[in-house]
Amino acid sequence: MKIKRRKFIKGSIAGAGLIMLDGKGLIKEIEKNFLNNKIKGVNNKMAYEWKFNPRPYSDEEAKDLLKDVIDAETTDWHYNTHHKGYVTFMNNIEKELETADRSKANGNYSNVGELKRRFTWNHAGALLHDVYWEVLGGDGDPSKGPEVAAAIEKEFGSIDNWKADFKATAISAKLSGWAVLTYDQLYSQRLLDVLVDEHHYGAIWGGIPIICCDVFEHAYYHKDGPARAAYIDNFLKNLNWSRINDRYKKYAVK
Repeated sequence: MKIKRRKFIKGSIAGAGLIMLDGKGLIKEIEKNFLNNKIKGVNNKMAYEWKFNPRPYSDEEAKDLLKDVIDAETTDWHYNTHHKGYVTFMNNIEKELETADRSKANGNYSNVGELKRRFTWNHAGALLHDVYWEVLGGDGDPSKGPEVAAAIEKEFGSIDNWKADFKATAISAKLSGWAVLTYDQLYSQRLLDVLVDEHHYGAIWGGIPIICCDVFEHAYYHKDGPARAAYIDNFLKNLNWSRINDRYKKYAVK
């Protein structure tokens, strides 16, 4: 009886295109065939691939351009590890969402719900970092951004008033967060200093980030330790107002 059963199993496995070697060999062969069949039956190319955008300067240039704000090591791993990680996870989540079971969604816990939550977090992290790197690497001279400087003066009374409000916003964020000069495109069409905890709590719907200051501790602790205020002062002194002006004109000026 045992012999017949063994022959039947072998025949069944052979019919399935598997090889009966031993326990481990069988498992490996099953996994191999399962993956091959899955690959054949599924289009593995994502409908959309999120891109890891380049900075307006090379990694080597960043070490010199940003040295008064963050140390050389941080210019590398903040961009190539933290920032890149948000983009990597966005693509991982995008892929998982293609096959996530929507029928099991609920208000407590579901796979699709957690994927959606983490997508928002990573998307905001990637976008804010794009702007963070874009606006750094200058000499902090607002006269090089005449249109945006005039708009800031109109809203805040002066550049110094804006700096004071922006700094207070950045200091007030939790241990992980951002200060964002935002163009409130869909509502008031004003420039607002917005406090964002983590990457997304407090963000304004329809708001265009013009200047973003990362106050996650990883952004400044390596150089300044707990002196967040000193880091923010150095950030403001390093702003590239020409690129900020271009950004403002692109998204805010009609």
